[in-house]
Amino acid sequence: MKIYLFLLLFGAALVSPYSVRAEPNQLTAEESQAGFELIFGGKTFEGWNQSGNWIIDEEGAMFKKEKGGGISFNKYKVPDDFELRFEWKVAEKSNSGIYYRPTQYEYQILDNKGHSNGSNPRTTAASLYFGVAPSHDATQPVGEWNTGRIVGKGTVIQHWLNGEKVVAFDYTDPAFADHVDLLKKRGGDLTKRGAFLSLQDHGDPVWFRTIRIRELKADDEIDSGSVAPAEIPEAERVAELKKVQSIIEKRAKAAKQKAQP
Repeated sequence: MKIYLFLLLFGAALVSPYSVRAEPNQLTAEESQAGFELIFGGKTFEGWNQSGNWIIDEEGAMFKKEKGGGISFNKYKVPDDFELRFEWKVAEKSNSGIYYRPTQYEYQILDNKGHSNGSNPRTTAASLYFGVAPSHDATQPVGEWNTGRIVGKGTVIQHWLNGEKVVAFDYTDPAFADHVDLLKKRGGDLTKRGAFLSLQDHGDPVWFRTIRIRELKADDEIDSGSVAPAEIPEAERVAELKKVQSIIEKRAKAAKQKAQP
């Protein structure tokens, strides 16, 4: 028994600081040392802008209680090279997202099993929405907290979910050209930088807490290896093409109307 307890305690000491979370809405010692700022800590909306439809619940979570628009952190824009960490959970059939760069840079938040977007891996939780699918579904059951992480450095983009790197690619890599092209046709430009962090309102209940961010310096190393996205079912590919074609046609029609005297 004594040997068992020793091994148990010794093994716990070897767990990385990121996997041993502090209490909700607090930085770990590792995060403080790495230069993270806690931009939402469960007490106030200081630095955030919204229309009043987001509240802080009794557990210190940012909760979208009703329709009325998203919420954005307007104290400063997301650095060009950054790491964002956060916790999130959804109700049944809920859909939301996190926008962290201009145009279509969205980390999808979703009930994969209950929402219609769950049928296409490219629009499931932790995807780069409508661009790159996660390698697999790493979500917790609906109603339980998930840990999310976004890393952007140079041309490398990473989405993490519950400690697993599920999206990771260099958008200049020819192997991801089709993914980047699909996103571009929808309106996304992965070369863009300089947006305020924004949490989406799709009219569904969603919760966020422990939101922290840091700027990555030139000498900060990241694991730049790519991750293979999940395969997209053929029926979903057909639906994607129809959606993109509709977007292109609407865009062309709007441009034509704008050009008319």
